[in-house]
Formats: sequence, C-alpha cells, structure tokens
Amino acid sequence: MKYRPIDQVEQSDRLGRNIYANDGRVLLGKGISLTIGLIGRLKRMGVHAVYVMDDDEEGKDIPESKDASSISDKTKREVMKNLSESLGIIQEGKEFHTKDLGQTTKNIIDELLHNKDVLLQLEDIRTKDNELLIHSMHVTVMSVLVGIKLQYTNKELIELGIGAILHDVGKVGRTQKDGLTANEHHAWIGFNILRQNREISTVSAHVAFQHHEFLDGSGEPRGVEGKNIHPYARIVSVANTYDNLVSPQDGSQPLLPYEAGERIMGLAGEKFDRDVVWQFLRSVAFYPNGSNVHLSNGSIATIVGQNKGLPQRPIVRIFSNNTTNQYMHYDVEEINLAKAPTLFINRMVQD
Repeated sequence: MKYRPIDQVEQSDRLGRNIYANDGRVLLGKGISLTIGLIGRLKRMGVHAVYVMDDDEEGKDIPESKDASSISDKTKREVMKNLSESLGIIQEGKEFHTKDLGQTTKNIIDELLHNKDVLLQLEDIRTKDNELLIHSMHVTVMSVLVGIKLQYTNKELIELGIGAILHDVGKVGRTQKDGLTANEHHAWIGFNILRQNREISTVSAHVAFQHHEFLDGSGEPRGVEGKNIHPYARIVSVANTYDNLVSPQDGSQPLLPYEAGERIMGLAGEKFDRDVVWQFLRSVAFYPNGSNVHLSNGSIATIVGQNKGLPQRPIVRIFSNNTTNQYMHYDVEEINLAKAPTLFINRMVQD
C-alpha cells in the first residue's frame, strides 16, 4: 500500500483506507475502485493524499494492521460522532454534556488496555471537514497509550483522555484576537470553555491550556516551564506535536512517521519530558505495515510486521535484489530486524 498525493492518484486505483464523514459515517470504503469522478470529489473535500493498494498487494500477503488508530471501527465512529456533536454545541455558545464523550473515552481506554503492547499505525485519511476530529482522536489514542505505559490509574486515564480529546476545543468557531498567536488564542479559549463546565475536571481543562507549552519555557500561551506543566499536558504535547508533523493543518510539508519520531526524540529533555518521549516512541510504528523501505544491504523490502516496543526494528520481506533493484514476483527472504543487528533501514521508498 502506498500513500499517494491526490494529484498522482490514477483511475482504477483502489482505496487503501476508509474515508469518514465528520459524523463517523464511512463516505468511501476501503477497496473501492477510484473513478475520475471520485478523485475529483476527494479533491473538493480537501483531501491532499490517500492510501492506495498495490496491484500485487494480495500476492505479497502483507498482514493488515489493526485499524488506523488501533481502536475498533465502532469506537472510531462513536468518537467522531460524539466529538462532532459536542463541538457543534460549543460553537453555538451552549454548555455541552460530557456523558457520551466520556463513555467513548472509556471505550478507547478499555480497548487499549487489552492491546497495550500495540504499535500504533495512524493512517486515517483526512478531509477539510474531519481533520480536527481525526487529529483529536489520534492525539487521544496516542496519549492514553502513553498513560497506560506510565501505569496511570483508570481515573487518571479518563482525565487524560478527556483532556486530550478536547485539547483543541478552542479552535471551534472563534475569531482570532489581535496580539495573540494561534496557539495562544485557542489554548486560552479552550481552557476557559472547559473550566466552566462542571463535568470536566480542572486538570483535564489544563491539557487544553498547556498542550503548546514546553519544558524549556519556549511554549505558549504563558511560557511556563518544567514542573509547572501538568503531566497530562506533557503527554498531549508530544502526541499533538507528532500528529501535526505527520499531518500538518497549516499546509506545510508533512514528515514521514520515522522522521517525525526522530524530531520528537531530538527534543527530549529540552522541550519534552524524557520519560514521556521514551514511552511514546515505544508506542508508534515508525514504519507502518505495507510501506516500502531501502535496507543497508541495498535491497528494497516491504514492512510486514512489528516488534513490540521496537518501532525501529520491524519485520521486513525483501521483494527486490540489491543489484537490479527490480521488484520480483516471489519472496526472497523475510527478516526480523530485531534479530539482525547488522541490517538497518536507510529510508522509506515512496513509490
């Protein structure tokens, strides 16, 4: 499967991932053959890139990763539906109730507790209508999994999850104020919305307030540093930064998962909590199943599996030799990089 810019998608390419409406409905299902009309529709929806299946994907027998965010499709639809409804109420200036959103957060926690060793593969396709919802869902899943690895209690996981799923609530239907950056603005607005809701704890509200703060005091909106940043916000800060790097909402060039992971790793101890970064890097697949990579021995291989806690050492299957670099129609060798200490991934191969 390839991640392809929408302008490079061709007629008869097959969609590799579901595309969701902002209420959780499946707009286009995985496997559908894309027509010129559908490609045009995707462009109008603001889709910049999609996952498409390789022609010989079935022949490669590449294991299907658990859904993009490693939660069930049912829970994913509930997250988007409930969050969309809550944000709509907030946009109208009314107080919203958190019962449904809280239950959905508990469902995410329960599913991740039963699969806490998973390496997350975040592959949902974003449109201009659902990008805030997808972003909030991904940040929540990543944050909760880190909280689980840090041995948070169930109460703490719920507080963290609620804060994460609503961390960008200040972006909804608000006009930018003069003299404030975008980060300062929506952090303040979000905090004020959440702290006025009696159903939301103050610590959850502080996630919205502090998710752009950094340990060295260089963040926004207040430039607080170190221990003055709540532990929940430290987690969401890492997850939020990672998701913005791989799927930027400002039109900047997205990074590949391993590039974003390296960026996060390089900021550990300076801007991000080291313990949080360590657990985060053990939670996300840098090389998602189905992606092609160039190995240090010159071969081209496809990622076919993951090793728990070792995102940089997946299982690969070689499909080209190291002399002609041509793809073959038979398997050459399957290698577990966790057991091959002298073999490394040089880079991902986009096509």
